[in-house]
Amino acid sequence: MTEKLKITFLGTSDAVPSARRNHSSIYLNYNGENILIDCGEGTQRQFRKAGLNPCKVNKLLITHWHGDHVLGIPGLLQTLALSGFRKGLEIYGPKGTEKFAKEILKSFVFVDKYPLSVEEVSGRSGKFIDNKDFSIQARGMKHGVPCNAYCFKEKDRIRIDKKKLKKTSLPEGPLLQDLKKGKDVEYNGQRYKAENLTYKEKGKKVCVVLDTGFNDKIVDFVKGADVLISEATFSKELEDHAKQYNHMTAEQAGKIAKLAGVKKLILTHISQRYEPDNFKQILKEAKEEFKNTVLARDFDSFEIE
Repeated sequence: MTEKLKITFLGTSDAVPSARRNHSSIYLNYNGENILIDCGEGTQRQFRKAGLNPCKVNKLLITHWHGDHVLGIPGLLQTLALSGFRKGLEIYGPKGTEKFAKEILKSFVFVDKYPLSVEEVSGRSGKFIDNKDFSIQARGMKHGVPCNAYCFKEKDRIRIDKKKLKKTSLPEGPLLQDLKKGKDVEYNGQRYKAENLTYKEKGKKVCVVLDTGFNDKIVDFVKGADVLISEATFSKELEDHAKQYNHMTAEQAGKIAKLAGVKKLILTHISQRYEPDNFKQILKEAKEEFKNTVLARDFDSFEIE
């Protein structure tokens, strides 16, 4: 059975929230893993409004330490401590994360009832999480402060070709498991080659690129993604402004998606100046470069199978 990967947007605004949209936060669920990417102010309440349980979170990925991406951390930590959360939380982020995490814990009386680990992942060329089901990789971005983009990659899987299997007499059980491992099997005096009865199912790839100026690292990092989640803070008429503050326009996000050959582009981190009447302008500019683009709003969910 193919595992579902679900993405829920808990906050889609830029540095200034609005009545409709909260600060940046993205929730990714896959096979028992519950990964929160950024935790803007008010994220704990966004969980409740979305009907989600924050106590299921086990990993927090921080793109960078600007306030609109991290000021919800104290509230989330306190809520977890007071809600019976005991399994532990892993926090990952760019250079400076260990220092900032210590400082943020000093800013309030933290009820320390669960394990909390903090790891800096900037400057790494490889994967900082790599298990049997998936890996997560970071890539440094251009934002004036240490900043990471992240890619979640499901491992490729070997699947049984059911149509071809029907033509054999192979029973359910250990023999099929061996085939999935790429091993040839024997049954009733006949040899069956794994390569003839299986196929490779490519793992899903989701990339998150928030708060960065347009740069040549992005296309290679997100290449072939099933979903690219990208900031689109400004319209193209403010491209110089975006460059000055190390942000991207919707048009630039669309160009990256096209060059990288991704399947779907989701825009987020939209400046409050475009709300609500000019969202169509932002979406239109991105779609002119990459047709399969949508603009995320708070509590939008997307499932990838």
